[in-house]
Amino acid sequence: QVQLVESGGGLVQPRGLLSLSCAASVSSLNKYTMPWFRQAPGKEREGIACIGLRASTANYVQSVKGRFIISRDDDKNMVYLQMNSLEPEDMATYYCAARGTFFPVCPVSLVEGKYDYWGRGTQVLVFA
Repeated sequence: QVQLVESGGGLVQPRGLLSLSCAASVSSLNKYTMPWFRQAPGKEREGIACIGLRASTANYVQSVKGRFIISRDDDKNMVYLQMNSLEPEDMATYYCAARGTFFPVCPVSLVEGKYDYWGRGTQVLVFA
């Protein structure tokens, strides 16, 4: 069983920044590739970033590439998402997730249904 808790969301002005955190209750986070998803009101949940084992890879969807940075600290069982130059289109609830089975690489496309464990999310609001 994996428990995930996201934090760090809040209200920010356009072009502002936020840093999200995901605390994972697992014995060995270093066995998990870790994604971030987001879900805007009225839209489907979309995967936006994924970090590979030992931070060997970091993948992003085009809409956040160059603005967001995913990182991890396996000693602390933490995953982070640094979000820079936020835009109103980034307003959503952000989630981290984990698979129930070992999968050593981040997939090309992040599919919600492939992940078994989810946090409750942290809300990001972007308003002028």
